[in-house]
Amino acid sequence: MSQVLTGSTTSRTLRDSYGRAIRDLRVSITDRCNFRCFYCLPHGEPPIAPKEQMLSFEEIEHVCEIFVELGIEKIRLTGGEPMMRRGIETLIRKIAKLKGAGLSDLALTTNGYFLPERAEGLKEAGLDRITISLDSLKRDVFKQMTGVDVLDKVLAGIVAARNAKLDPIKINAVIVRGHNEDEVVDFAAFAREHDVKMRFIEFMPLDSGHDWSRDDVFSGREIREQINERFPLVNMGVKRGSETSARYRFADGAPGEIGIIAPVTEPFCGACSRIRLTADGQIRTCLFSTVEHSLRDVLRSGASRAEIIDYIESVVMKKEPRHYINDPAFVAPSRTMSFIGG
Repeated sequence: MSQVLTGSTTSRTLRDSYGRAIRDLRVSITDRCNFRCFYCLPHGEPPIAPKEQMLSFEEIEHVCEIFVELGIEKIRLTGGEPMMRRGIETLIRKIAKLKGAGLSDLALTTNGYFLPERAEGLKEAGLDRITISLDSLKRDVFKQMTGVDVLDKVLAGIVAARNAKLDPIKINAVIVRGHNEDEVVDFAAFAREHDVKMRFIEFMPLDSGHDWSRDDVFSGREIREQINERFPLVNMGVKRGSETSARYRFADGAPGEIGIIAPVTEPFCGACSRIRLTADGQIRTCLFSTVEHSLRDVLRSGASRAEIIDYIESVVMKKEPRHYINDPAFVAPSRTMSFIGG
């Protein structure tokens, strides 16, 4: 269980049984999404959890406040598509109040569809920064990968986020062999032109159809080599620590940044600092966990604050040492990314 590191009750640090400090909380606030990305929801509409099973804004706020007391410094709101949850600005406003209690970073991951109209409101509510998914710069490939023909709107969303000063803006692209690996250099050029942090992510086994194949993984090494051949890269020398991405700048001094997230070919589990909470209130100790722990049931049982803290600490102690993607006996999670949150 976690221990109070100093005499102050606000100095607690969640640690797992391997000594890793847990500083980052991912909170999925909805399992709904208006995209149908083939690496997540290839078979159309996901089975939506009943409304009464979803955590309310009040419950999410309460849980986030407890996690911050336990040493969480960064909170990221995810989905599904989090902006499909009505009144998300109200939730952001509530969580942003925790910045005076130890929270240092409040971020959002989105597909960008709603940003043209709502970026300013997110910033005003207290959101610090944003990550936008963008898997192709080509309209036909974008439609094939996401199931929707809205590339122009997502690009407009990036502009709106920049105008709203939701910086630094990160752009996530899942690179899948046979689909968009030929755009890696184009994405690097996009990062240079628009001064954004481009993040390339290896294809992971988190699709609802369970059709993932290792043959479809375009490796982090291949991504680096392609970009470096056209735009020489320099390792930024940032200590990896709990960072998920290896980070690079352009050797010629151009703006923008490249990050490569390679959980399949270059696992970084040893310094993982993350814990996840699903929209229906389940704690997941790893993106690839096959077991979930119902914080919702504890919250709704009338448990005291101390009992909730004890439960969270006990669950964190069960955090896996690593994922098992590369093991012969690997079993993919039963729920897809739309439920787990990115």
